[in-house]
Amino acid sequence: MELGLAGKVVLVTGGSDGLGAALVRALSQERAKVAFCARSEDRVQALAGELVAAGGDVIGVRADVRQEADLERFVAAALDRWGRIDGLVNNAGASSAVPFDAQTESLWDEDLDLKLRAAIRLIRLTLPHLRTAGAGSIVNVLAISGKAPGAGSTPTSVSRAAGLALTKALSREFGPDQIRVNAVLIGIVRSGQGQRGAAAQGVTVEEYYDKIGVTANIPVGRVGLPSEFADLALFLLSERSAFITGVGINFDGGLSPVT
Repeated sequence: MELGLAGKVVLVTGGSDGLGAALVRALSQERAKVAFCARSEDRVQALAGELVAAGGDVIGVRADVRQEADLERFVAAALDRWGRIDGLVNNAGASSAVPFDAQTESLWDEDLDLKLRAAIRLIRLTLPHLRTAGAGSIVNVLAISGKAPGAGSTPTSVSRAAGLALTKALSREFGPDQIRVNAVLIGIVRSGQGQRGAAAQGVTVEEYYDKIGVTANIPVGRVGLPSEFADLALFLLSERSAFITGVGINFDGGLSPVT
């Protein structure tokens, strides 16, 4: 299926590892022009170098999405290189979930700043350019706890629920500009944490994830793959999903009790 992403300019935060890196690679393979950012200079440059060497039109920027000046520099780098923006993926984030009575005010501030305010800042910075392009797609990467929070899931579940509300509200506000806003809600997916977990338990990575697939009661019996997430995000960024906006799609193998 032709996705029509060739030549499109897409920005991805948290793009040097895990889900973000899988998406950056997939976008480059679709011949999109990709700017991605992350906090690790080494990982950013390593991935950018790999994709450029393979013929991709990619730039990597070291940036902390909690810092507005860094986001301004990230957007400026894409505009200086290509002069337009067609898509944005707010992917940066990390899980933060501890018992409520152990939380501090600073923990809440840090979580909201990383997962909600950073997305708001970057959408604000890119919106004029998405409008100029005549259409566009924004994808907010959230977590299934934003729909179905469990005990001990805050502050992450609250930040992600706010991200889902932001997605819906902006989809309605930006619709007349043909700018679509959707969310992908992540369940349990393979990541670098799996290697550390496997080492701690003295098992292989495959054994570690096979066990999780069963003990977590994931209906399909396994955890997700970053490449599968990338396939879904590519579709939402592409013109093939032109009539889809304002939705939060669970990427969880059926784990969430809420659709």
